[in-house]
Amino acid sequence: MKKILGLLAGILPLAINAQQLPHYSQYMVNDYVMNPAIGGKNNYFLGMSANRYQWGGITDAPRTYILSLHGPLKWDHMGVGGQLFTDIVGPTRRTGFYLSYAYHAPLTEKLKLSFGLNAGILQFMVDAQKITLHDPGDLVLTNALQSVLMPDFGAGVYLHSDKFWVGASCLQIQQNKIKFFDYMSNTTSVLNRHFYFMAGYRQPLGDNFSVEPSVLGKLVAPVPFQFDAGLRVIYKEKIWVGGSYRHLDAFAMYMGFLYKENLQLGYAYDFTTTNLGNYSTGTHELIIAVRFNHQGIASKKQFD
Repeated sequence: MKKILGLLAGILPLAINAQQLPHYSQYMVNDYVMNPAIGGKNNYFLGMSANRYQWGGITDAPRTYILSLHGPLKWDHMGVGGQLFTDIVGPTRRTGFYLSYAYHAPLTEKLKLSFGLNAGILQFMVDAQKITLHDPGDLVLTNALQSVLMPDFGAGVYLHSDKFWVGASCLQIQQNKIKFFDYMSNTTSVLNRHFYFMAGYRQPLGDNFSVEPSVLGKLVAPVPFQFDAGLRVIYKEKIWVGGSYRHLDAFAMYMGFLYKENLQLGYAYDFTTTNLGNYSTGTHELIIAVRFNHQGIASKKQFD
């Protein structure tokens, strides 16, 4: 049983295309969870629930649930936030809680350069009751749920204005080892550093429409560099539709709307381009967000 748990600790980091952190099709909306420097960039607090159901139709496929909140402090140029998430893959579960701080240094009247840090706790769990063993009498099964806690840290930088943004971040900086037992001191299972690179631009098209191309790059050794490239068309800063391509993985289509400047809804559907398409009915991603505690009138150009 111990060997199996050790093997699972090694397999867990390879879930979801060999990346430890989940994908987000609506990355341009759910950007804060990938870069702590984004926390507090708007003049309102944004609470968001993001729910992703990967590879529908496949038993025990990944499921990710995230609650996040971030916004500006009363003091100038500072933002704070936090997030709580759980990522479930078969008999394994990864749960985490983070707090973040960001400083937004004004370079010009409209251009800011942000620096952010986050810190939190991760818990990895394996439910042995969901594992069929060759030896059903293994005494380790008397404790069917194994778990391990570890600290985690991340950092990011973000250059943003009314019309464009460019950012980079590194998550899981510390690269903690994943070990369920003391004897696993030499385990090669670690929290690999994840590097994110993001950029986007908002181009008005007349009085009512605008287009927003964006890209997201992801790098985690030893997996090759992966990127998402997307485009949104936005109507009156209230309704949007768009699509994106994830390199060697999937196409995504998404839509959303903003109701009365406070309630924001978004939905995405992924069509996988891998062999999993023969077995999966696709991936669903739902976002529900609320804006509150506005500091003045929110700029339309700060639309998320």
